[in-house]
Amino acid sequence: MSNNKLVRFKEFATINPGQSPKSEFYSYSEGVPFLQGNRTFGLLYPTIDTYTTKVTKIAEKGEILMSVRAPVGDLNFAKVKVCIGRGIASINAKDGNNQFLFYCLKYNIQNLIRQGSGTTYNSVNKDIINNFELIMPSSNIERKIIAKVLSDLDAKIEVNNKINAELEAMAKTIYDYWFVQFDFPDANGKPYKSSGGKMVYNEELKREIPEGWECKRFGEILHQINDSIEPDEYPELNYLPIDKLPSKKLWYQEYESRSEANSSLIRFEEDDILLGAMRVYFHRVCNAIEDGISRSTMMVLRPIDALNKNFALFTLNRDEAIEYATKNSTGTSIPYAKWSGNLEAYKFCLPNDKELLKGFNKTINPILEDFKVYSKENQKLTELRDWLLPMLMNGQVMVGEAKEKLGMVAEEGEKYQ
Repeated sequence: MSNNKLVRFKEFATINPGQSPKSEFYSYSEGVPFLQGNRTFGLLYPTIDTYTTKVTKIAEKGEILMSVRAPVGDLNFAKVKVCIGRGIASINAKDGNNQFLFYCLKYNIQNLIRQGSGTTYNSVNKDIINNFELIMPSSNIERKIIAKVLSDLDAKIEVNNKINAELEAMAKTIYDYWFVQFDFPDANGKPYKSSGGKMVYNEELKREIPEGWECKRFGEILHQINDSIEPDEYPELNYLPIDKLPSKKLWYQEYESRSEANSSLIRFEEDDILLGAMRVYFHRVCNAIEDGISRSTMMVLRPIDALNKNFALFTLNRDEAIEYATKNSTGTSIPYAKWSGNLEAYKFCLPNDKELLKGFNKTINPILEDFKVYSKENQKLTELRDWLLPMLMNGQVMVGEAKEKLGMVAEEGEKYQ
C-alpha cells in the first residue's frame, strides 16, 4: 500500500492565469495560436482554430492547460507555444514532472471544485488553486512510474484517434467523390461525370443529376425509432447523452454514468444513426458503434433497407442537411428538429441502380469496420485508465499490477494492427 501525502498546490506547482487580448486582434490564420477557454480541448491536446496578433499571456509547449471557467477543471497539454485567455491557466510542476501533475490534478479535481466555494460555481481563481491540497504518493519514483503507465494508455488512445480521423477523412472523400461530384465508377470503371456521363435536369432538386438517378426524401429510406425504456431496463448498456455526440465526426468515444440516465430514455442498436434533435446539437451526427441508451433529445434513425445506411449516414452529416434541420426546427426557447414533417422531407438524389450502392458499400464497409474496432478498443483503454487513476493514486493497485494489465491491453491491441 502506498504512503500518500497532502501537498498544497503552490508547494508542488506554479500557475499562470490567462489574460485575453481584445477581440480586434483575433485571426483565423495570423499570429500566435490562441485559446480563450476549453472549447477545442481534446483528449490530450487542444485543436487550434484561432490566433491573435497581440500576445498577452503565454503557455509554453508541454505546460498543462486547465479550464478555470465553466466547466472548471478540464485539462490538456500545450502542444505548441500558445496565448491563453482568461478561461485558461497554464500550470507547471516544480519538479518538472508535468505528466504526473496532469493525472494528479485529474484525480484531485473534484476536491478543487469543492474547496472553491462548496456550492455550484463557474470559475476558480489563482488563490483558490494555490491553496487547495493535492493527495499524491510520497515516493517520487512511484509518481514517475504512475505517470508513465497512465500516459502510455492515453498515447495509445491518441494514436487510435488519429487513425480514426484518417479513416473518417477517407470515407468522406469517397462519399463526396461518388454522390456530390458524381464521379462514381461508370460501366468502364471511369469517373462518371468527368468522363462525359449524361446529366439531366431534375425539377424537384433544381439541378442536374446523373441519368438514371431520381429525387428521394429521407422518409423513403429511413424511419425514426422511439424505443422508450425505463431507467432500470438494459443495465448492461452504456448511456450516451446528447452532449457526448461528436461534432461533425462519425464516432463517439465517451459515455456518461448510468446514474445520470433517469428519465425520458430510449434505446438504440449498433449501426443506428444518431443525431441531436435540439438545434444546438443538429451538427452532431454519427453511427452507433454498439447497442446503448440515450434520452429522447437524441434522434435515432434506422434504414428501411440496409443498403442505404452508409449513404444516409454521410448525407445527414453534410452541411446542407444540417442547415435544413436548423431552418425547419420548431419551438422558441429550445428549438427542436422533428422527423415527421421536417427532416424526413429533406430531398436528395439517389441512383435507381442498386449495384452502384452495393459497390459504394463494398468500398466503405471495411473502412467503417476498422473505424469501429479502434473506437471500441479506445473505450476499453479509457475504462482501464479511469479505473487505474484512483487505484494507483490511493495505492489500492500497485504499479507492477498496473503494468501487467497494460501489457495485456497491448497484446489485445496488436490484433487490430
